[in-house]
Amino acid sequence: MPLTDETTRRVASLLVVASGVLWGFYWLPVRRLEEIGLSGAWGTFAITLAATALLAPAALARRRLRHADPWALASVALGGAAFMLYSVGFVYGRVAIIILLFFLTPVWSTLIGRLLGWHTPRLRLAAIAAGLAGLAVMLGADGEWPLPRGAGEWLALASGLMWSVSTTGIRLRPALAPPEAAFVFAMGASAGALAIAPLFGPLPGPGVEIAPALLWSGVTGGLWWGVFMAGLMWATTRLEPARTGILLMSEVLVGALSAAWLAGEHLGPLELAGGALVLCAGVLEVWPLRRPQAPLPSEG
Repeated sequence: MPLTDETTRRVASLLVVASGVLWGFYWLPVRRLEEIGLSGAWGTFAITLAATALLAPAALARRRLRHADPWALASVALGGAAFMLYSVGFVYGRVAIIILLFFLTPVWSTLIGRLLGWHTPRLRLAAIAAGLAGLAVMLGADGEWPLPRGAGEWLALASGLMWSVSTTGIRLRPALAPPEAAFVFAMGASAGALAIAPLFGPLPGPGVEIAPALLWSGVTGGLWWGVFMAGLMWATTRLEPARTGILLMSEVLVGALSAAWLAGEHLGPLELAGGALVLCAGVLEVWPLRRPQAPLPSEG
């Protein structure tokens, strides 16, 4: 039985929320790979390479990629590169800050839409103001200039911007089927990780624990980058970029709580205030807009 548009929208929304919850724990395998010898971006490269290998048979068997829209392929691959930067950011920064910097995506998505000539309601402008204010408060909590500090924060900020560009492109171009989309996504991430890995550290040496590395990268690549990313790619084509951003914010809560509980990472009062403004921006981004009602027909 075919799904109605409203049912499809609800299923897509649930998939995005579930993906956000799972990604709230993503920092755990990334840091575990760092501990067993895959430092810097090499751990992310191992994860995304495993995902690419696992997804290749299903994606290539149907031979649809050769007929896919080139801009759609580029948009999906860019999304993979964005998540790759996000992944590497967990090695160099605090989990909650990395997640919050990434989740400025509704602000960037609205600005991109405005550049494309899309109508921008006043409530969306308020979302931009709240998001940028939150960014300034959060990064300036220690009394210094409100700029990212350290590689992790810069990577997270860049990943959010790239993800906004990617989701806009995905929305505008013909959709790829989930198996092909997840494969291209992982391939873009893998290529990006290989490109930047030498900048963060040399090729891992003989000290790497091979068996645990294969296990962690295989499970993480298959679950996070395979199963749930295929679902996210399907959902992204059926939701507005800003809505995708806000629903993924389930990751913020899960990530912050898991990092506080398992890694002892806590945010200060100003950082919490800035984070709240960032989340407020996301809420404003998808707040229902009141449509003007048509005038009632005059009687007799």
